[in-house]
Amino acid sequence: MPEAEFKSWLKEHPEVESVQAALFDLNGVMRGKRLPVRDIGKVLKGGVRMPLSTVGVDIWGEDIEGSELVFQSGDADGICEYTGREPLPVTWTEKPTLLLPLWLAQDDGTPFEGDPRRALGAVLQRFEAKKLTPVVASELEFYLVEASGDRPCPPLSPVSSQRLASDGVLSLDELEHFEAFLNDIYGACRAQDIPADAAISENGAGQFEINMTHTDDPLKAADDAILFKRLVRGVARKHGFAATFMSKPYGNRAGSGFHIHFSLLDEAGNNVFDDGSEQGSGILLSAVAGLLATMSELTLTFAPHLNSFRRLMPGSHAPSAIGWGYENRTAAVRIPAGPAKARRIEHRVAGADANPYLVMASVLGAALYGINNRLTPAAPITGDAYSQDLLHLPQSWGQAIEAFAQGALVGEVYPKLLQSMFAGCKRQEMAKFRRHVSGFEYAAYLEAV
Repeated sequence: MPEAEFKSWLKEHPEVESVQAALFDLNGVMRGKRLPVRDIGKVLKGGVRMPLSTVGVDIWGEDIEGSELVFQSGDADGICEYTGREPLPVTWTEKPTLLLPLWLAQDDGTPFEGDPRRALGAVLQRFEAKKLTPVVASELEFYLVEASGDRPCPPLSPVSSQRLASDGVLSLDELEHFEAFLNDIYGACRAQDIPADAAISENGAGQFEINMTHTDDPLKAADDAILFKRLVRGVARKHGFAATFMSKPYGNRAGSGFHIHFSLLDEAGNNVFDDGSEQGSGILLSAVAGLLATMSELTLTFAPHLNSFRRLMPGSHAPSAIGWGYENRTAAVRIPAGPAKARRIEHRVAGADANPYLVMASVLGAALYGINNRLTPAAPITGDAYSQDLLHLPQSWGQAIEAFAQGALVGEVYPKLLQSMFAGCKRQEMAKFRRHVSGFEYAAYLEAV
């Protein structure tokens, strides 16, 4: 969007006095600077610089020990380039501001390969070279919780003042009780051009799912998902709640997922997954095979945190094994029913805590690997995937980290730099968690052993 149009928008919104210049790190956390609106031209023209290491810090914002981006290189700056997004008003703060999403480039103008948004952009360039266009949609789940306390607790209903206690799947009453919150979510989505579609009350107490409509611009779809997460947390605070996209905030309730639906269009706009049959085309089968072949090595991008693996358990409404099937929600990869012209793939592994740029890069990059190599998947499963003899996803965070760090097929999707950065980030986080003893451990062992 040209600078003149931004300045025209700002004239119409004199209450906005600052802009947030933001990058998104490997964890999907927004990091950047707050600047006065007079500097907006500087931001739009690439005049803002930040350390390349900004996108590679751990979940606490700390540099990765031994990272080549820090001391070995002098912690060099990169150029923060504007991504082209329309004005993104932030309306839930005490004073409205404007968000400007950016991505990193080297001093010579080449994309910085450690930026997760750049990783998705590179995958999409490979699709463009094959004259194929991915069409994607996402489903994001989250929990509303009490705003205070150090443990999640279901919120009080604004209508009944009673604490939510049951798993009200598809409850219309629960949607009505939180109508004001949901209305503000949809209003903020309209202001930021985020195509929020259906909202449902999900399986857990205080859990909601909001779907995004299909788009042929996966970069925007990933932007929408990451912006949506921040928007939901902000609007929740405005209403006196907190919102969490933790994969499994409650051990005894459903986890929160981030499902990706996608199809592929050729130059004429035809869905190449559709061959008129219920099974789908050979290209669809090769895409499925690519997803399965790379799934173990790429699990870390779908389950990037310690808490993520509490969701990926048998019988938990989340996949735990590598398999696919038709209209089967116990499988990691599902082919939904419906008209043949709308044939698509649903990838069900990622948790809501994952970075949308990495999730989409992994899903689309893996599918392209299968298509390029004309892979053929094993037979689709029928019935309960949890009870079948299938290869399991990595069973722990540590296994997933090492599978990603050493995986030969990871290079089919990601550059070596990002592979090294993400593995190093997660190793550092895991080491820190190992040094902390939980309250439950004290309760179980302190005086018993």
